[in-house]
Amino acid sequence: MSESQLRAEIDPVYDVVGVGFGPSNLALAIAMEEHNEAVRGERTITGVFLERKQSFGWHRGMLIEGATMQVSFLKDLVTLRRPVSRFGFVPYLHERGRLVDFINQKTFFPTREEFHDYLEWAAGGVSHMVRYDSEVTAVRPVVTDGEVRLFEVVSRRPGEREETVHRARNVVVACGLRPFLPEGVTASGRVWHSSDLLPNLKEIKEDAAPTRFVVVGAGQSAAEAVWHLHRTYPSAEVCAVFSRYGYGPADDSPYANRVFDPEAVDVYFHADGQVKAQLMGYHRNTNYSVVDMDLIEELYRTEYQEKVRGQRRLRILRTSRVTDVHDGPDRAVVRVQDLTTATAKELHADAVVFATGYRPFNPAALLGEADRLCVRDAAGRLCVERDYRVRTDPAVRAGVYLQGGTEHTHGITSSLLSMVAVRAGEILDSILLSTRAEPGAVERPAVLSGSHE
Repeated sequence: MSESQLRAEIDPVYDVVGVGFGPSNLALAIAMEEHNEAVRGERTITGVFLERKQSFGWHRGMLIEGATMQVSFLKDLVTLRRPVSRFGFVPYLHERGRLVDFINQKTFFPTREEFHDYLEWAAGGVSHMVRYDSEVTAVRPVVTDGEVRLFEVVSRRPGEREETVHRARNVVVACGLRPFLPEGVTASGRVWHSSDLLPNLKEIKEDAAPTRFVVVGAGQSAAEAVWHLHRTYPSAEVCAVFSRYGYGPADDSPYANRVFDPEAVDVYFHADGQVKAQLMGYHRNTNYSVVDMDLIEELYRTEYQEKVRGQRRLRILRTSRVTDVHDGPDRAVVRVQDLTTATAKELHADAVVFATGYRPFNPAALLGEADRLCVRDAAGRLCVERDYRVRTDPAVRAGVYLQGGTEHTHGITSSLLSMVAVRAGEILDSILLSTRAEPGAVERPAVLSGSHE
């Protein structure tokens, strides 16, 4: 690569370079900002976050009108770490002039649309730390005297060949989850993942009113997609396809919810492999392939009322699975097999929505050369310490941290909003302590989680 193709930011060397800027790294940026406001001067920590999107966004494709969050507003970006933070959901409501109105709703669960607005508002408060339109393409170790004390994080703007290099003492990877489609299914103009629901619906021509949608999946996103399509297109039939007998309710009872407590991470992390598997099995119904009971009841009432009227548009194809789907010349063609009778039928649909979940981002390709310095377990998974730092070769002094993709070590909250505030504080604590221990580093005070003031 020629010098004209590579622009390196040799100075400064950042304490933190974040890869991705969703809620997790946003929470970390806020923790860093508040730390710097408190300590000032030479004890501040430097950082930059690189995000491939043009602006902040979080599950925009599923910001369905009326859909509510499934976590309390108190589990925002900061409150569990620092309740008096100016970046909390309550200060957001106050600034927007809706605090009293929100209180009068008597709910812990804002709409997803409002919570997204809160996240955008918070991201605006640390925008000076973010470089949007910057897709990270590689992380390269810098070897000096046989040790890796720095990483080079290489990024590129869309459509440009020129690359930018940021040097970092610590890299924090938070690339979120990737939409998952079953094997053999390819996204197209009429075959979608639920994450693209709203933008794809905008492409439907007004003069071509849909007559049928097929939604595949039994979780919250699937049920919300069915609910939205049914009420938005009053002339269309909506077919819900899943292998269960019915939608399963999410367990959000007080004791079950303790699996999302900060203390639960310690319990899970220090348990042996067999206990980890048992705990995950016991509590999967708090988050995976389950639906809020209110929505289940709403869908059931709708289906029942249509039976009363003899005008059925909501059709639940239970104990069934999709065996084939392809985009035809006029409509998508879906082959559905009844698991109990082995019979099959074809459905012609204006669109097929696969609400089949997400998979954690695999950082191996991104880390590239750096990945070979990371320690993996017998199953090939990254070994991650309690502070979310990846275990590396002893010659690596620089840090690699993961926000997400740590379910095997830290439990069910790995990719959920419930822990973003506390996890951000723990990662910052770890970075401050490791930076303080570096030869020639400026002395920094130890900072405990929740005390970045």
